[in-house]
Amino acid sequence: MQADATALAEAITLGRLTSRQAMTASISAAEAMADLGALAYEDRDKGLAAAERIDGLTPAERGTMPFVGVPTLAKDLGGPFAGFPVTAGSRLMARRGGLVDSDLAERFRAAGFCLFGLTTSPEFGLSLASEPVIGPVARNPLAPELSAGGSSGGAAAAVAAGIVSIAHATDAGGSIRVPAACCGLVGLKPSRGLMPAGPQFGNHLGGIATELAVCRSVRDTAAILAAVSGDARGPYPPVALQAVPQGGLRIGVLTETGEDLPTTSERCGVIEEAARHLESLGHTLVPVPFSAIGAIAETSRRAFVDIVCINLADTFTRFNLDAAKTEVLTQAVIERGLSISARSLWQILNSMVLVSRDLWRLFDGIDCLLSPMLSSAPLPVGSFPSGHRDTDLHFHRMAAFAPLAALANASGFPALTLPFGADPQGLPLPVQLMAPMGAEPLLLQLAATLEQDGRWQHRFPIAGWPQ
Repeated sequence: MQADATALAEAITLGRLTSRQAMTASISAAEAMADLGALAYEDRDKGLAAAERIDGLTPAERGTMPFVGVPTLAKDLGGPFAGFPVTAGSRLMARRGGLVDSDLAERFRAAGFCLFGLTTSPEFGLSLASEPVIGPVARNPLAPELSAGGSSGGAAAAVAAGIVSIAHATDAGGSIRVPAACCGLVGLKPSRGLMPAGPQFGNHLGGIATELAVCRSVRDTAAILAAVSGDARGPYPPVALQAVPQGGLRIGVLTETGEDLPTTSERCGVIEEAARHLESLGHTLVPVPFSAIGAIAETSRRAFVDIVCINLADTFTRFNLDAAKTEVLTQAVIERGLSISARSLWQILNSMVLVSRDLWRLFDGIDCLLSPMLSSAPLPVGSFPSGHRDTDLHFHRMAAFAPLAALANASGFPALTLPFGADPQGLPLPVQLMAPMGAEPLLLQLAATLEQDGRWQHRFPIAGWPQ
């Protein structure tokens, strides 16, 4: 049996363990692996109470919950979960109550998840490492001297280490996919308009941000997407999931990321290996030169930077927050956002429309794009320092590490990463799959095909997994 959140829910349903036992195991694992820095906040009492409530349900009530009794964690950034006060990795924000569930949080609970804490993120999600000054530093369970990625790095560390089998995550510029790729997990950034974000819609960041999870398997990704997506009720048009075309697919294959932001030969080579595997199953390979995507990838990166800066500046202005209490880099990002004119903002938003248009044109000739996810192995802890004011340098470092990540965010297209083997150091070799709006079923089918080849095995068992 595959050890993942789906299997853990099945074990709880079959009585091989109770939800309370699973929760107790996760709490114990979190304590034993505290040095990983995966958890920024923990409420054991709420976790145990949620588990005991699940244990008290009737079989009929449990039958509606695909993740019944499964312990999980929410990110310390994004749509709130009642009783788990978010600080966005900043000492500016006090951990106090009063929060209500977001629409997505309600769906997580309805799916049977039992929440007991929040995972580490960088201050206001501004980095591809999760190392806020207030701590903790999220470390990669596969090599603790390396980063777990960001901004959902704590979530990825917790899942890869087996503290939990699945965890909530968000993605505005790769923040689900990058940490998943660092830690050997599956990470899906859904289509724009597919995920609920009410009752407050600000976390959409002009359409570039969305929420879902980091997972240990493709089937968990498919199951949680089915459980919590759809009927988003704005602010973007609803997305209809598309059926997978019959027969062989046209797989666009991109094996480079350009001279300015190069990817190592090892991580380009795994794209070729994945492509050959898909070709052996009857799919047609279509080479895609970097020139076909380079310009819109660069536009996407610029749009991400400007929107993030503008959003943070607006947040601090609107709520009269004290920027002096934030990290030095955060202060510089706020100042950069305040300097962007309304005319420039309009140009940014229009450029995103053109990115979507041009990407649709590329997909006239292919059904899916296979490309690198990261340019290198996970970086050492400290590779994204926040004690400086050079925002250009910071965002360039992010782009150099994940050159194509922002393309899915700017365009609104779905994108998925998963590991397809390991390097000589035992670190994952991730690939990224991207497809048109609503093509999540296609991405999940192809990802499951790659996963079934068995080139990646999780190093750590899930806490509470019955032997």
